[in-house]
Amino acid sequence: MPRSAAAATDSPLASRASLFEQVLDEVRQRRDEFDARSHVPRDMIERFIEAGIYRSATPRCFGGDALPPAEFLRLVERIAEADGSAGWVASFGSASTYLTALPRETLAELYAEGPDLVFAGGLFPIQPAEQVEGGWRVSGTWKFASGCKGADVLGVGIGLGGPGGKPRTALLRARDVEIVENWEVVGLKGTGSHDLRLDKVFVPDAWTFIRGGQSSIDEPLYRYPTIAYAAQVLAVVNLGLARAALDEIARMASGSGVTGAPRLADRAYVRIELGKAEAQLHAARGFFYDATGQVWESILAGNAVTPEQVSLLRLSAVHVSRAGAEVVQRAYALAGTTAIYLRHPLQRYLRDAMVVTQHAFLSDGMYDGAGSVLLDVPPFPGYL
Repeated sequence: MPRSAAAATDSPLASRASLFEQVLDEVRQRRDEFDARSHVPRDMIERFIEAGIYRSATPRCFGGDALPPAEFLRLVERIAEADGSAGWVASFGSASTYLTALPRETLAELYAEGPDLVFAGGLFPIQPAEQVEGGWRVSGTWKFASGCKGADVLGVGIGLGGPGGKPRTALLRARDVEIVENWEVVGLKGTGSHDLRLDKVFVPDAWTFIRGGQSSIDEPLYRYPTIAYAAQVLAVVNLGLARAALDEIARMASGSGVTGAPRLADRAYVRIELGKAEAQLHAARGFFYDATGQVWESILAGNAVTPEQVSLLRLSAVHVSRAGAEVVQRAYALAGTTAIYLRHPLQRYLRDAMVVTQHAFLSDGMYDGAGSVLLDVPPFPGYL
C-alpha cells in the first residue's frame, strides 16, 4: 500500500467513519430491543458518544466538533435509516446549539469532564415557576422528553421569557429529575419520550436560558437559526426512514408473491411507482440540504441571518418530513399483504414516519408561517 494511502486509512477521520459504520450495524441488530424497552439504552448512547454524535454541536472552545449543520444532519439521516427511534434520539446531539444561550461559566461547568454531553428536554407544557433569590423554585410535569433515560442533563420549560414567545428553560442534572415512564405509543417507540416531574426543586439563574436565545459563544454554528435547526434534526429522520423503505421494496422485488403472481420487479405499476417515489425523495432531500447549505455559506461569509432564510429552513424541514412519510406510504402500498405483519420492516417505517409528522415543529402551521413570510405579513409568534 502506498504510504499516502496508509496514512489516509489510519487517520482519525477514517477511524471515526469506520466506528460509525459499526454503530449503524449495532443499531440495526438492536432496534427490536429499543422498541421492546421503549427507549434506547445508555450503553447504546455510549456507542453514539464514541462515534462523536454528542460532541457534534459542542463548541470548539470546549473541545467539541461544532459540525456544519449539513454534516450532522447526514449523520442523523444514516442512523434513522437503521432505526427511526435511534435517529430521533441521536438528533439531540444538536442540543448544544441552544444550550449555548447559557452563561459561559455554566457551559464551562457542564463541559468540565469533556465535550460529550447528552441532553434531553421535556419543555412543554410550560409550567409556571416561582422566582426566588438567586433562581427559581420549579414544580410540574412535562411531556415528550425523548431520550431522557440516557441523558446527562434534562431541560424543562418554566415560562415565556424571550422575544417572540420563546420559552425559558431550566437545566438540571438527570439524577435530580423524576422520570414518569408512560411512553406507550404506535411509532418511534424506542425514543423513550417519557414525562418529567419536579416538586419544588431549586434551579439557579445561571442554569436557565431562553431556548433560541442569544448564544454566549462566538462560533459560526451558534449563529445558525437555533429553532429551525431543532426542526431540521427531527425532520431528517423521515429521509432515513424513506430510504430504508425504498430499499426494502427493492429487496422484496426479486421474490415471488404469496399468491404466485409475478414478481414485483416484473410489474409495470411497481416500477412506475418506485420511480416516482425515488424522484420525490431526491427532490425533497435536495431542497432540504440546499437550503441548509445556502444559510450556512451565508453565515460563513459574515452575513446576518435573515427572516427569509429562517423561513426557508423551516419550510424545507416540514416539507421533507411530509415527503418522506409519503414515500414510506408508497412503499408500504407496493408491498401488498406481506407488509401487514407486525414484524415486517415496513410496519416499523410506516408507524415511525407518521409520528415524525405529528411533531409541533413539523405541523401544517409551518406552511402558514412560510406563506406569511413570502407575503410579507407577520407570521405567528415563535416561527422566526
